[in-house]
Amino acid sequence: MADLLDLLEKTSRTFALSIPPLPEPTRREVTVAYLLFRIADTLEDAAHLSPEARIRALRDFIGLLRNPLPDEASRLSGEWAGAGLATNPGYQELLGEIPLVLDAFGALSPGAIEAIRGPVVQSADGMAGFVARTRDGRLSLQTLDDLKAYCYVVAGLVGEMLTELFLLDRPQLTAVAPDLRKRASSFGEALQLVNILKDASGDAAEGRSYLPASVPAREVFALARRDLGAAGEYIEALERVRAPRGILEFTVLPVELAWATLDRIEREGPGAKVSRHEVFSLVRRVREALDAGDSVAALCRLH
Repeated sequence: MADLLDLLEKTSRTFALSIPPLPEPTRREVTVAYLLFRIADTLEDAAHLSPEARIRALRDFIGLLRNPLPDEASRLSGEWAGAGLATNPGYQELLGEIPLVLDAFGALSPGAIEAIRGPVVQSADGMAGFVARTRDGRLSLQTLDDLKAYCYVVAGLVGEMLTELFLLDRPQLTAVAPDLRKRASSFGEALQLVNILKDASGDAAEGRSYLPASVPAREVFALARRDLGAAGEYIEALERVRAPRGILEFTVLPVELAWATLDRIEREGPGAKVSRHEVFSLVRRVREALDAGDSVAALCRLH
């Protein structure tokens, strides 16, 4: 687990903060799932490769998920790491540790493996479909429906998967399972939309235009706000059935960070980020509310 958490810290600031408080075995399950999604995302984003090469890599990764043969995992891991597919050092290191991640995946419970494998495969397959739309080195989404479809592939599926892991072997959450499932994909979409708005300039420089030119920015901001509202309702449902503290902390931290980031982008434009000091203040505020027994869903309603 220490090696997995080290990879987590090197590949995600947000999830490195929110995953450790999760109760076991969900903590390990979500760590492994995040790393699998990150591998797929790294293969998708290897902009210096041809679309055909990226699609082939994503198909090969799907093959590993369905049939994780150790020799094939080592071969592909060495090939991808050696090719320098990632510019981010943490992502590059992750590609070299694919056998470790797959071993950890195979050691999870059958229920967790089932909950994780399908969404990761579906996401990687969807990513390949979007990569196939690249023309002259650029991918440009055309409509709001295009944007929503992309967000579902890369993040809505993550929300659905996390929900099934939360529900796994927790009968106390059964009463709100329909409420959680109804809002799970919107939760993921909300976080992805904020990332797309934040990273618009950098993505464009690498040949990816996720924000459709025909859609006014205000419509994307409005959609992000609606989705973040649904995420707040998701957290309220968890509070109603007294979900474990770690699950509440895991869900509310990225929502609060997304709200803060969205506000910053509206004021300062793409590329604006919440400072490290502000992130620590946000984390402290959430943890103090949990310590006091206050509603963390109420924090979301303040926006």
